[in-house]
Amino acid sequence: MEARLEAVKRETFGKNEARRLRVKGHIPAILYGGAVAADGKPQATPIAVDPKALMGILRGESGVNTLIGLKVGSEDVKVLMREYQVDPLTRRLLHVDFYRIAMDKLLVVKVPVTVKGEAKGIKQQGGLLDIVHREVEIECLPSDIPEHIEVDVTELMLGQAIRLREVATDPRWKAVTDGDVMLVHIVAPRAVVEPVAADAAAAAPAAAEPEVIKKGKPEKAEEAK
Repeated sequence: MEARLEAVKRETFGKNEARRLRVKGHIPAILYGGAVAADGKPQATPIAVDPKALMGILRGESGVNTLIGLKVGSEDVKVLMREYQVDPLTRRLLHVDFYRIAMDKLLVVKVPVTVKGEAKGIKQQGGLLDIVHREVEIECLPSDIPEHIEVDVTELMLGQAIRLREVATDPRWKAVTDGDVMLVHIVAPRAVVEPVAADAAAAAPAAAEPEVIKKGKPEKAEEAK
């Protein structure tokens, strides 16, 4: 299901303007794609969006892979989120990048791996489930992006594993990540060693900086101050 989000174009930039936007209940964002700029890179359009509406989309089942119908003025475009930035303390959104997509063109996205069932190697042999890769890259049309890739571990015994090629059977998408990549396996439990207490000075907390969550390798554009 497609999500809807409204945006307005920004004419002013810089840190002070970003603060003013946030006070008014918006956050700065960039829309990439469409026309090509003079330097040959995709055009970047500065916009502002409602962080509460966007957070609601991020908390949905498809998360960052949610297809969004973005309304910018009189224009409606289909977009995906490429990268977003959150405050490490408050977890509030600070900035987000969107990129335009064509519904008839394949794209590469990262999809989370989820586990189904309880392995026999855990119930019968006392093993532990080790999730080696929590996301994989796939290629598909925008309308076919799966919410997740499900791995059924019910029959796994101690020492056994499931690789991507064993679950990459959906005709709507093709795995980009190597099919031999191990997703999960059952391992024997190991003794837990208590860590030595760190020196108090070394344990002093560092200053928190904004956390950037990336998706893919976006083109970068700097805003003029």
